[in-house]
Amino acid sequence: MDQPLTRAQYVRWRTAVFAIFLASGLSIATWASRVPDIKDALGIDNSQIGLLLLGMGIASIVGLSMASVIIARVGTRRGMLGSMLVFAAGVALVGLGTDVWGSFPVVVAGLALFGFGNGAVDVMMNVEGAAIESHSGKTILPLFHAFFSFGTVIGASLGALAAALRVGVAVHALVIAGTIVLIAVVSFANVPVREQAGDPVAAEPGWRERLAVSLSAWREPRTYALGVIMLGMSFAEGGANDWLALGVSEAHGGGATLGAAALAVFSVAMTVVRVFGGPLVDRFGRVATLRVLSAAAAVGILLFILAPNLPLVFVGAALWGVGASLGFPLGMSAAADDPAKAAARVSAAATIGYVAFLAGPPALGFISDQIGLLNTLYILVALVVASGIASGAARPIAGSTVGAGNPHERIR
Repeated sequence: MDQPLTRAQYVRWRTAVFAIFLASGLSIATWASRVPDIKDALGIDNSQIGLLLLGMGIASIVGLSMASVIIARVGTRRGMLGSMLVFAAGVALVGLGTDVWGSFPVVVAGLALFGFGNGAVDVMMNVEGAAIESHSGKTILPLFHAFFSFGTVIGASLGALAAALRVGVAVHALVIAGTIVLIAVVSFANVPVREQAGDPVAAEPGWRERLAVSLSAWREPRTYALGVIMLGMSFAEGGANDWLALGVSEAHGGGATLGAAALAVFSVAMTVVRVFGGPLVDRFGRVATLRVLSAAAAVGILLFILAPNLPLVFVGAALWGVGASLGFPLGMSAAADDPAKAAARVSAAATIGYVAFLAGPPALGFISDQIGLLNTLYILVALVVASGIASGAARPIAGSTVGAGNPHERIR
């Protein structure tokens, strides 16, 4: 930071980044909630929906990987603005491609923009969130991720309402895209320029050197250890999102309604811990918190698999949500401990985690066809245990006070 921030500037900065997290979640849920209408309007089948999801996933991973390049060239602040405008354009193009042009290729192009922009901004908003943590000296990145969850809830609710009222996908998408653009512009005005993010000198010679620093993160063993933490918890979260309801409905014979209810229990448990988990991390430290939560996730998934009755299945779903709640945000926080290398390390660790989040559930689906869904979930147990074992990598580096808990926990 060039100059110390006043309290009012800090509050505006924090609120702006909360809004960016919320906008990202809003955009994702907007797309997801209108998939049935998009499918009907385009006259496509499930395999073509799968191709849309694959294209969006690939674009997201490209965006994640390119984020450090964008930050090195234009800075985090400008990068977030540009990336949000890109994924807002993607949302609008998906809507227009569906209702106005009725074109599958246009929707593919829209989802490519959507995925790329969201992937890039995901790294950047986590870098900003980690900078706010460093400024405040408190663990609040989980709360930022809770705002992402709030965005998905708002987006899904608006999507359901739009579908019920027969609002066209194009009209709905254009309204959401306009909202995202407004959030992007207002947030840009309230995010301060930071030297560590490359903001004030983005156009000057030296960005190639910053890019070299950013790529060096892939040569650091700690990056991969943090990646293991995030991979295990990403698998746990993504696996629950795609397979938990089906596990209750079919494997446990609970039916579709109870399946949806169990997924809601999982989501609520995860969101509650993200809202209130920061003070626990500050009290006990990242490492101890991650170990306890990985144990909770393992116990929850095992209970979900083995429970002899539905009430215990729901208890398992709740523990699963609690356990999977903080692995990803705390991994991001740990990757950003050193402001000078925050963008590079967050980008690298996030890429590992998101590959797991995007590719994991389809892989579980293939395996479940061979051995059954509940048996497949034992893979998640092994992965969250591995995440707990690797949690020592999240220990704050020297000079960082965020997430340290006991001061003896810090790396020296």
